[in-house]
Parts: sequence; structure tokens; C-alpha cells
Amino acid sequence: MAGEKLKTINDHPKVNIDPNELRRIDRNLKQYEGNYPHVEYVNTEGHVKQRDYMTLNLRKLSADVLAGLVFNEQCEIQVSNGSEEKEDNTLKEAHEFIQHVFEHNKFKKNLSDYLEPMLAIGGLTARPYFNDDNKEIEFSWALADAFFPLRSNSNGIPEGVMKDTTVKVDKDKTYYYTLLEFHEWEKDEFGDDTYVITNELYKSDNSSEIGKRIPLSDLYEDLEETTYIKNLTRPQFNYLKPAGFNNVNPHSPLGLGITDNASSTLKKINDTHDQFWWEIEMGQRTVLVSDKLLRTVPDERGNKPKQVFDPNTNVFKAVRMEMDQEFVKDVTHDIRTDQYIAAINHSLRTLEMELKLSVGTFSFDGRSMKTATEIVSENDMTYRTRNKHVYEVEQFIKGLIVSTLELAKFHNVYQGEVPSFEHIGVDFDDGVFQDRNALLTFYGKAKAFNFIPTEEAIQRIFKVPKKTAQEWMELIVQEQVDIDPQELGQWRQDRTFGIEE
Repeated sequence: MAGEKLKTINDHPKVNIDPNELRRIDRNLKQYEGNYPHVEYVNTEGHVKQRDYMTLNLRKLSADVLAGLVFNEQCEIQVSNGSEEKEDNTLKEAHEFIQHVFEHNKFKKNLSDYLEPMLAIGGLTARPYFNDDNKEIEFSWALADAFFPLRSNSNGIPEGVMKDTTVKVDKDKTYYYTLLEFHEWEKDEFGDDTYVITNELYKSDNSSEIGKRIPLSDLYEDLEETTYIKNLTRPQFNYLKPAGFNNVNPHSPLGLGITDNASSTLKKINDTHDQFWWEIEMGQRTVLVSDKLLRTVPDERGNKPKQVFDPNTNVFKAVRMEMDQEFVKDVTHDIRTDQYIAAINHSLRTLEMELKLSVGTFSFDGRSMKTATEIVSENDMTYRTRNKHVYEVEQFIKGLIVSTLELAKFHNVYQGEVPSFEHIGVDFDDGVFQDRNALLTFYGKAKAFNFIPTEEAIQRIFKVPKKTAQEWMELIVQEQVDIDPQELGQWRQDRTFGIEE
């Protein structure tokens, strides 16, 4: 393919993606960026004018709200196949290595940041790679517009291509370099699966085209064209998509953005908000002025003289009035604020239903947002929707851990055992969804009926380690021992009947 030109990714012989999927992803990305066409209108003089389309960008806002509920940096990731008490964990080396890699790459922060565009656009890909300069495993991220499947099955996407674009300016001319990184499986002479990574570089002076293939050395001096990796159990890239089935294209392995099935509602909200903004813009004071109050000002350029009422008044209209009429009349109409807010909030309720979020998640007037405690206490839709996305993120993290350790073994920077998914624990911080008062009541009753040890109740309510719970128990017992029996009896009476004033 040396020298061959590609206009789109689908022009490559290895790639065959439904063009509708590419257009959908491109539309999602533009709307997520807030990139909408200008609004054209005809002014009072008959001239065609343009103005910005004023939107609420709920594609970004909804993804931001859900991303914050799904994952945060308090998430704990453990690799272990033993118990804490017996200390027979043979995956301790794997755990320590992964913690180092994640810390080096700021993985939790990056994943937290990338979840928002993933939910908005419909997909996210991450793959580990070996940095030969610092001998570290690092991560490469790609959004939905930069990853394309080559082959898929019911278990996921085993083969795909990642796209990375670099912009360079040479002698006042801009060039776009596109690196296509193909991940495929091949059979060797013994019939074993070999993982093959192939790199292709393209150059174009048009940002909308991939361009002509050029040697890798033109931009990447040390990048190999083909790399073979053996003894892998899974692809090196890990694809994450929002929970749910792609009903827009049932045969596509790609994910949908969370608002893809609510496009008409988003348009209705944006159109209403745009009209509201334009009504405010055009709602400035309008005055009818008698022509008897106007004075004629000559034009310095020799044009037709202008009629002026007041240089500080930017909107007025001159009309002929009789002597017994008012010479100045205000004809400004009130802005329909309440009607527009009601219309937008009605559409927001529809959006909440389509996204399976609780009523009050979005509010244009800012008066009906729900707290996390209300969400969990009502057992509402947001909590259940969040849990579906949590499962997808959990599988993504586990796959990335396995891929990272297998790549590290290939480059001899890790010599330990590679865990299976069941030996990887991802503990999402659910504190935002847990009502401590409800937990205290539940475990308090369980303790009263001797259904749970006190140490265990302390651990579950306050989210502290077992050792801390034991220390608390010792302090509690010590405090009870130090209380005088008579004072202890009075204390119990006060707790039961209250303190008399």
C-alpha cells in the first residue's frame, strides 16, 4: 500500500464500517464540543444575517453527571488470590506492579476524565505500550472517533485499529499526519495465535482526509512497522462502551452515546433555549416617536440626512402622530420567561425518562436537583442506571490489568503471575450513594438481635479496615469500664427516656 491515498478510514482494505456509524460518531463529537451550525435570519431591511445557535449542550452535561456517579478517584483496585488473614496471596507482585503502573500513568484521574466523552460519544479505548526511554508501561487513550473494529464476536472486539493524528506546520503550510495502528491475530507455523501490531503512517494537507501513505521514519524514527507478541490471552487494546444495546445499528459492535436515543428531545431543548435567548436579545425597549420630535442630522459623507431622536436610545421607530396623541409611546412586550422555563423543564423531564435518570436530575431553574441521599433512599432509576455502567467499567479495568501484565512479561519488566478476572477486585466508592443514617439503623437492629458482630458493623458503616474497627472496639469497652456503675445506669435511663429539663 505504499503511496496509496485514503480519503476516509473506510477506504482502507482492512476496514469495513457502516458509514452511518461514522456519521453518528462525528455528529456526537461535534455536539459534545458545542459545535452547531449558525442560525440564519432575515432582518428588517431584508438582509440575510447569521448568529450563533445558543444551546444548553446537554449531551455534555448528562455525560458529566453520570460519569461523576459511576467512577471517582476513591476507587480501590486489588489483585489477590489469597486471604488477608493467612497472607497466602501469590499475586502480591502483580498487585504491586499494577499499583505502580496506575500511579505512574495517573490512571484513576485519566479514567475519570475520559468517562465523560465516552458516555457522550459512545466509546473509549485504552491500550498499554512499553516506553523504551524510561522502561515503563504507559497507556494510550482513544475516543470513539479514533477506534474502529476490524472483527467482532459475541465476546467483544478481538481486532481493531486505533487512529492518532499529529499536526505540523512547515513553511506556513499545515500538514496532518495520521498513524493507523492495526491490532490483529495470526496463526504461526505451529498453529498458535500470535498477536500482530502493524503501524501505517499517512500525510495530508486536508484535515478531512487521511492522505497518502509515507514511511514511518518521516515522523517516528524508532517505531517498528510490525511487532509480533506471543503468549497473549486477550487483545492489547481494551474497549469500553456505555451500557446497553446499540439499537440504532444492531449489527455494530460499537456503543451508543447515552443521549443517542434522545436526539429529538435534545433538539427540542436547544431550539427552545435558543428562542428564549433570542427573545431576550430582541426584547430591549422599543419606542414609537412622533416625527415632530425628530431632528435631521446631515451626513458628513454626503449621504441622505438621518433623522435622530436621542443618541442614547438605540431602538426607536418614527410614526406620524396627531397633536392630541402622545408624542412618545413605549410598545415593549414582556419577555415570556415563565413560559420558556416551563417548556424547557418539561423537555428535561422527557430527557430524564429517556436516559433512565431520576426526576429532578436536571432543572433549568436550579430548584429541583436531588441529593445523593434522596437518590438511594428512593431506590430510584439513577442508582440502577449507574450500576449498569459500573459493571462495564469494572470489566474494562480488569481487562486492562491483564493486558498490562502480559505486555510487561513480554518486555521482561515483570516476571510474576498473570491473574484471571476473578482474582481482580474493583471496589467502587459507593459512599455518595449510601445514607449513613439508614446504614446505622439497619446494622444497629442487626446488632441488637445478635445477627452481626460489632466489629463487622463498624467496618460496614464507617468504611474502616478491620484493624481500625478492633481498635475502636477496645476504646468503646475501655470507656464503658471507666464509667461508674451508678452513672452507667443513669446514662442508660437517659438514652431510653430522654433527659428531663
